[in-house]
Amino acid sequence: MPLSMTKDVFITAAITGSGGTQDKSPHVPRSPEQIATAAIDAAKAGAAIVHCHVRDPETGAPCRDLALYREVTDRIRASDTDVVLNLTAGMGGDIVFGGTEAPLPTVAGTDMVGATERMAHIAACLPEICTLDCGTMNFAEADYVMTNTPGMLRAMGQMMSDLGVKPEIEAFDTGHLWFAKQVVSEGILTSPALVQLCMGVPWGAPNDLNTFMAMVNNVPSDWNWSAFSLGRDQMPYVAASVLAGGHVRVGLEDNLFLERGVLATNAQLVEKAVGLIEGLGAKIMGPAEVRTKLGLTKRAPVSA
Repeated sequence: MPLSMTKDVFITAAITGSGGTQDKSPHVPRSPEQIATAAIDAAKAGAAIVHCHVRDPETGAPCRDLALYREVTDRIRASDTDVVLNLTAGMGGDIVFGGTEAPLPTVAGTDMVGATERMAHIAACLPEICTLDCGTMNFAEADYVMTNTPGMLRAMGQMMSDLGVKPEIEAFDTGHLWFAKQVVSEGILTSPALVQLCMGVPWGAPNDLNTFMAMVNNVPSDWNWSAFSLGRDQMPYVAASVLAGGHVRVGLEDNLFLERGVLATNAQLVEKAVGLIEGLGAKIMGPAEVRTKLGLTKRAPVSA
């Protein structure tokens, strides 16, 4: 097939994530101040969008504390650096079963709450974008399931639409795109939708190029999409995404290293992505251009 390279590319920086990386690199931010500072630095380096989770400031463990999201949001919005804010709405759908012989009751690590609670920080902070993980899947851990039922996704998607927050559909496999198209056809989400193709996450879509192109070819032609892969494959997927007609995501949520043995900051990963994209002959989009492209409205700080 011929190349359909993107000429104007936006970069999303995924700042900290919810994985157990907090003790693997000193650059993984924990506190709201650290997360906001890393997001601002990534924006200065060329990221138009910052994707943020929050963590317990003391332990670095992932959490859903509304006050922490408010602080991150206000610190980013109060800065002199413009950037599109994208908050996760993926927390609160975790089931950890008790093992193969006694799966019930569930065990420590389970965090299952209702749609309204999962969306509480989105309603309070009103980011321009928030994520919608469009399916249930097994993750790498033996008994952990990321749980997003069709009913839960329809409820959360409708809340996002009602709040005027743009959903970023997180697709970890082709069936997730199938469901995304279904909820758009039902009018729960609007078209053109925004999609993030999540490659190489065990046990979703593997990150080989045949699977990647199958994912790309299942995204409607008028939708906007970007993609990422993990670890050492993060930067190759910057090039692959641009060449296939999409946008890119980098950051410490998905990869801790700038090169073999060299721990990265978020800003350094963005800078490296900028070099690759410009080397391909494409232009880096700024946040104002992204707002126009995606139909977003810039919001002011929300705290009193």
